Amino acid sequence: MARMTELPLVLLHAFPLDSRMWNAVREPLASRVRVITPDQRGLGRSPLPESDREPSLEDAARDVVALLDRLELDRVVLGGCSMGGYLAMAVLRLAPERVGGLVLIDTKAAPDTPEAAQSRLDVAARAEREGTGSWLAEANLPNLLAEATRTRRPELVETVREIIESQPAAGVSWTALALRNRPDSLDLLRRTAVPALVIVGEEDAITPVAAASAMAEVMAGSTLVVLPGAGHLTPLEDPAGVVEAILSWYPATHEK
Repeated sequence: MARMTELPLVLLHAFPLDSRMWNAVREPLASRVRVITPDQRGLGRSPLPESDREPSLEDAARDVVALLDRLELDRVVLGGCSMGGYLAMAVLRLAPERVGGLVLIDTKAAPDTPEAAQSRLDVAARAEREGTGSWLAEANLPNLLAEATRTRRPELVETVREIIESQPAAGVSWTALALRNRPDSLDLLRRTAVPALVIVGEEDAITPVAAASAMAEVMAGSTLVVLPGAGHLTPLEDPAGVVEAILSWYPATHEK
């Protein structure tokens, strides 16, 4: 049996999904590493705390640090897909001493454009007004999945649709507002010295290969993996490719 690595792997999910997006990769990864896949605040099974504060990824990052405290984990390899990557970078900014490695999947370091920020405001307002219903999935599916996935794998499309439609409207609204205010993180990544893996789907329309390359280029010694035929949700579209990339990269220095 393979050795278990010393540092656990925490994987943070995309928006507007929850930790179920890791179902296909969790078990094969767990043969080598301890895998932790929390739901972020307001999504999945995680409650949305009552607060008068403006939504911010910094608060979501505090949630992650609090989880590490509860699990008595001093340092972890921190990974995330899309929004999960933004959140991983927020944790790195807040508590760099807790991050022993980075796995950035279908994400980017750049902040929202003005157009994207306005779109998030619109999503938040509509979720508060109408709930999530079917519109949120319909609006996101074309960009979340590669065209070949959408046309040839209807069961996967339905899985993603069901996850999106099950999200609480309040959590969707809070998260959309938090995402629009995130800072540029390229300099943050440039300063980090931890091992880093960047994974991106070749057909990712939201955070394309160029955005992944930009992150990999500023992190010394990082590894970039491009998965052919996959879109923005590589852990769902090509779970075997994601597992292979992570386990092939997982730093040897993390092993007991």
